[in-house]
Amino acid sequence: MHTSSGGGTKKARIEIIPLIDIIFFLLATFIMVSLSMTKNQGVQVALPTASTSKSLGDQAEMEKAVTLSVNDRGEVFYNKEKITIAQLPMKLQTFKNASRDPKVIINSDGTADFRHVVGVLDEVRRVGIAKVGINTEKR
Repeated sequence: MHTSSGGGTKKARIEIIPLIDIIFFLLATFIMVSLSMTKNQGVQVALPTASTSKSLGDQAEMEKAVTLSVNDRGEVFYNKEKITIAQLPMKLQTFKNASRDPKVIINSDGTADFRHVVGVLDEVRRVGIAKVGINTEKR
């Protein structure tokens, strides 16, 4: 005896509720990771250490600052663009004219010749930018 239930075949359904939980988890993870990342505008150098090293402060404010880097070979970088010391005054003057409150951060390799760092600092002062910081790592 063969009886048939009148319902027919059932169609498979994709349940979306568990997928929404996964999407929210991934979104929250992405936001937390992106907020914890620090934006480094300069080239990678081995920073000198200092026991009095402090945080640079508000990340949004520091993103407006120009990063000047001096590597161990004495090469100068404006953010990540390699320039000569002769090109630096023109670039700094353009930045000063475009920014209401110009700030400069100097990254220098710990083994870089100090005269190159002083030359960069001298050019920044000559242009008239008063807010200058030297980036170091906490000892």
